[in-house]
Amino acid sequence: MERVVTFAVLGDSAASGVGDADVNGVTRGWAYYLTQSFQDPIVYANLSRPGAKSLEVLEVQLPSALLYKPDIAAVIVGGNDALRNGFSPSKLHENLQLTISKLRSLGTHVILLQLHDPTKIVPLPGLLARVLRRRINAVNRVTQSLAHEFGADVLQTRRINNIYDRKVWHVDRMHPSKFGHQLLAKHFRDILLLKDWNIAPIQIEPVKEISKVQSVKWMLRNGTPWFLKRSVDLFPAAILLMLAELLRPLVKRGESDLTNLYFADFQPQSISDLQEVYEERVS
Repeated sequence: MERVVTFAVLGDSAASGVGDADVNGVTRGWAYYLTQSFQDPIVYANLSRPGAKSLEVLEVQLPSALLYKPDIAAVIVGGNDALRNGFSPSKLHENLQLTISKLRSLGTHVILLQLHDPTKIVPLPGLLARVLRRRINAVNRVTQSLAHEFGADVLQTRRINNIYDRKVWHVDRMHPSKFGHQLLAKHFRDILLLKDWNIAPIQIEPVKEISKVQSVKWMLRNGTPWFLKRSVDLFPAAILLMLAELLRPLVKRGESDLTNLYFADFQPQSISDLQEVYEERVS
């Protein structure tokens, strides 16, 4: 009997293919290209949604995915959690832990994605960039921890050669371009081949360069308002980080080491709540 592979994709815009739309506005993305290369018949269920956070993945997308009893499931989420005021690595860990454990209980092969460092391609004020970088690193630590716990595979995005080349990224600088999505598909294929999945090589198409004029126009029309909105979300975290940096010399090493500061629940309203911030750890 011919084998039929079921592939479910859960997550946010990084999972849904934002940055790779055809002339009709139809989004494809890395999961589409990967699916097209499977040599066995395949059932493809992309349940992701741009803007989704980890709680939506757990409560909305996962129940639908479980109905398919997927052989492979990609769970790619965390970026939107990190971009919101109130970001909690512990809550992200809890949501993803429950999501992955339920998939693994079915014997599903789970694949995850390390987030790139957006500050390498998006110009941001120094302090805001530092906040964003630490938050994204916290997401990646959660991902790596859960991969180790459940035996999931992680695509180490930051190890891909020339990952920060302009051609890899959409003009918004936050999502992969068509070329970038095909590149991710190629590297996901490499991971799946190690588990004996039968997948043909990914076809990577020639890159159509976007002029600097087009890039500037897009950023002025779409990118700037988006970043301003997210900056408002991140501003409380930036202020808290600045306070932590100022207080660092006053803190005794080994008791309350602010050098290991993580972004816990950025909802504290006073300096006294810093205790909760630097107690947050994701190992």
